[in-house]
Amino acid sequence: MTATSLPPNSAPRVRVRVNRLVLYTVLVALTGLFIGPFGWLVLSGLKNPAELAASPVHWLPTHVQWHNFADAFHLIDFLGYARNSLIIALIYATLVTLSSAWVGFGFARLDAPGKKTLFGILIGSMMLPQMITLLPTYLIFAKLGMVDTYWPWVFWGLAAAPYLVFLFRQFFAGLPRELEEAAIVDGCGYGTIFWRIFLPQSWPVLSASFVIAFTWSWGDYIAPQLLLSTDKSTLAVAVMTTYVTSAGTPVTNLQAAASVMYVVPILLVFLVAQRGFVAGMSTTGLK
Repeated sequence: MTATSLPPNSAPRVRVRVNRLVLYTVLVALTGLFIGPFGWLVLSGLKNPAELAASPVHWLPTHVQWHNFADAFHLIDFLGYARNSLIIALIYATLVTLSSAWVGFGFARLDAPGKKTLFGILIGSMMLPQMITLLPTYLIFAKLGMVDTYWPWVFWGLAAAPYLVFLFRQFFAGLPRELEEAAIVDGCGYGTIFWRIFLPQSWPVLSASFVIAFTWSWGDYIAPQLLLSTDKSTLAVAVMTTYVTSAGTPVTNLQAAASVMYVVPILLVFLVAQRGFVAGMSTTGLK
C-alpha cells in the first residue's frame, strides 16, 4: 500500500460523513427557517414604533426596549386573559381527547353496517372551512343561551375532532386482536376494554392529541371573539384588539411583545409533552 492510498474501508466512512454533514446542514437550515419568524417577533418586541415603521427595514433595534414587555403585561389584565385562555384550552383539550379516543376505538374495533362510509364522511368533514359553520354555530349557541359562557367549548370537546379520531383509529387498529378477545372471555364489555386495556396503552396518542387540541384552542381567535364578552375573552383576542392608541391605531411593538409572552405557554406545553407527542405521531398507523 502506497503512502497516498486509502484504507479499504475509508471510502464508505467518508461517504457516511459527507452524507451526515449534508443532513446536518439541511436540518440547521430548516431550523433557522422555522425559528426565523419567532426570532423576528422577539426583535420586533424590542423596538420602538418608529423602528418598526422604518423603510428600509431595521433588522436590529438601535436601543433595546426591554420595557415593552413590562408595558404589554401591565397595560391590560394579562394574567386574567391568560387564565381565561387556559381554562378554555384545558376544558376543550381534555374532553376532545377522550371523546376522540372513544370514537376512534369504535371505528377501529367494532363492526357495524356502513362503518367505512361513516368514517369516510368523518374524514371528509375536515375539508370544511371553519367560516362555513361559523354563523350556524353562533345561531345554535345563541338560541340555547350559551353565548358569553364556556359551554360551547364543552360541547365542542364532547363532539370529538375528526383528525384526532383518525389518529386514535389508526393506533387502536394496530393493537393485537388477542387483547380484547381475552378480555371478552373474562367477561369484560367494550366499555371496560376501552378504559382498562386500550386507553392506558395509548398514552403516546393521548399526549399528541392533547397537545394538538390545546394548541387549537389556545390559538383560536374567531370563536372567542364571536362568543365571549371582553371580561371572559381570551389572550389571543386581547393581544390583537387592546393594544391601540386613542385614534385606534395598533401599537405594533407592544403587540409583538405581548405575542412573545402569548406563545411561551404553548412552547412549555410542547416541551413537557414532546416525548409523547413525537412517539404518538411516529407510531400512529403502524402495525
